[in-house]
Amino acid sequence: MTPLARFPLRSRPFTGATVRVEGLAHGVARLVLDRPRVRNAFDPRMVRELDAALALLAELDPDGLRLLLLEGEGPVFCAGADLRQGMAQAGATAEEHLEGARALGRMFRRLAGFPVPVLARIQGAAMGGGLGLAACCDFVLADAAARFATSEVRLGLVPAVIGPYLVRRLGLARAAPLMLTGRRILAPEALELGLVQALLAPGEPPEAALTRVLEDFLAAGPEAARATRALLLAAAPLPAPELEALAARTLAAARASGESRDGIRAFFAAVPPPWALPQAPSGPDAPPGDRSGAPPGPGLPPGSGPEPA
Repeated sequence: MTPLARFPLRSRPFTGATVRVEGLAHGVARLVLDRPRVRNAFDPRMVRELDAALALLAELDPDGLRLLLLEGEGPVFCAGADLRQGMAQAGATAEEHLEGARALGRMFRRLAGFPVPVLARIQGAAMGGGLGLAACCDFVLADAAARFATSEVRLGLVPAVIGPYLVRRLGLARAAPLMLTGRRILAPEALELGLVQALLAPGEPPEAALTRVLEDFLAAGPEAARATRALLLAAAPLPAPELEALAARTLAAARASGESRDGIRAFFAAVPPPWALPQAPSGPDAPPGDRSGAPPGPGLPPGSGPEPA
């Protein structure tokens, strides 16, 4: 989390087991993902607490809230869904899977439709649902080495709930290759795509860069900023209810599938999933490309627990 001397702490309006809200000076609220031990991976409790915190903050008037800053505690912004928890829920019913997907969709919709500008500071990685959070923000400041991916398909899952928000942010032509391959990209490429709006300059203190961005947004009148965000939501509407329902059903079905079970098992065993192509030869006779010999993985070290959402 970034220290911000220009924006001292004023209050803690919400503190949960996985999420906290800090009221900072000048009408800035900081929403912090607080599961650093598992790279701030989503579990059902975090989804509920994020939704509750966003609902609470959305009720504040323009004088009490002018900006929302989203950050992750520790070295990684958000690694996506907690796959260990997903394995533990392998025996869940179809209705339980569906309700979990609907809850995730409600949280993303609340963030994307938030009444004031939303900024995110990304360090380490934003994978799966973590990338979905970034896609719901108005401005993303990222470390140059930060990684991004919708790694779900590499595990036999579907980036279903976050998919409409990625398409809304990037357009179909740019979102489709990321969603269909699960390919990892670094922050400079994310900047080119429009997912990220600014990178930390080499050697630049994060506090200085983030303070500058906050000051830029706070130059707008509070009511004018809210009215402008409402106009932007009208110009680029949130997903239609029918699409949200389809996304929830698609994610629920994928979570219950044998393919996802095989993919997640392979992830934790640090081996390629059953559908992966054979490894290319390594050594001097190998074709151009990656000669590391490492099994194809979704982005974070196998066995780390969380990854996509």
